[in-house]
Amino acid sequence: MPADGERPPFCVEEAEHLSRSASPVTGRPYGMQRVCRIFGLARSTAYYLKAREAVAPEQRPVPRKRGPVGAGTDEELVGHIRRVLAESPFTGEGYRKVWARLRHQGIRTASERVRRLMREHHLQAPRRGGHAHGPKAHDGTITAEEPDQMWGTDMTTTVPTGEGTAHAFVAVDHCTCECVGLHAAKGGDRFEALEPLRQGVREHFGGFGADVACGLTVRHDHGSNYLSDDFPRELAFLGMASSPSFVREPEGNGCAERFIRTLKTDPTATRTLHTRSRTGYNERSNRLPLGSAGPGPLVPGSARFPRRSRTMPRRPSAIAPPRA
Repeated sequence: MPADGERPPFCVEEAEHLSRSASPVTGRPYGMQRVCRIFGLARSTAYYLKAREAVAPEQRPVPRKRGPVGAGTDEELVGHIRRVLAESPFTGEGYRKVWARLRHQGIRTASERVRRLMREHHLQAPRRGGHAHGPKAHDGTITAEEPDQMWGTDMTTTVPTGEGTAHAFVAVDHCTCECVGLHAAKGGDRFEALEPLRQGVREHFGGFGADVACGLTVRHDHGSNYLSDDFPRELAFLGMASSPSFVREPEGNGCAERFIRTLKTDPTATRTLHTRSRTGYNERSNRLPLGSAGPGPLVPGSARFPRRSRTMPRRPSAIAPPRA
């Protein structure tokens, strides 16, 4: 008998040949059952290979997936899928809607089977692939010469320990790479997206009011919460200028994207969101912009990156929209 995890020392052909041999004592053949038991072979495999060798290779059936066939063959189901797509008033339908309409018509099959057939026959809904923006999207720079000139904001979805799914909103300074605002909430609407900017305005501009952050530019992507009416209206109230990045070009908001990556790979990622501190991040993890080797963590207000005084007047923004 072979040991556990090892292959049997004899093959099926040898077992079949020995099963036909006669015993010198009794004069009767050993038989397949006795030989397979001693050799440690499965009789079902021996019988299957014996029946398979009896059929010519060109006459053997094509191996298919086991289990019930379902609603007819693949060719018949493809015909039903084409009919559903032709009857639809829309240009393209996804596999989920096609599968639901087939079930409504009494044709019950698996959704993954419908997805596979639509993919193999190029019947999936068309997707807008977009186009490359070329050098204009990557040849520029998003860094700032001084603090509080440009902030980047973005959102990510995370699952903190014991709190379920949550949306995390961040705001990062493009000069010092300092986290100026960090907010987590269950929802991800436009009002939650404004909270990290409000935190940064209160801390770095000394208050919250009309035109208090004049001269500051906010870089964001084209998410629905950043393109709503309330978000640019709040920016205009604070004196900020909106600077959306290119569509499908995350490099345009690279500072916020990089901070989110750092946030997700932080050793304290298992902590709950309400225990995370942006001050602790700025003291532990912040380095010079663009990954250059610095002497140590940046300290806001240092001689290298001085913060403006609270009483210093704000410079008017060169790109801010004119006010009526």
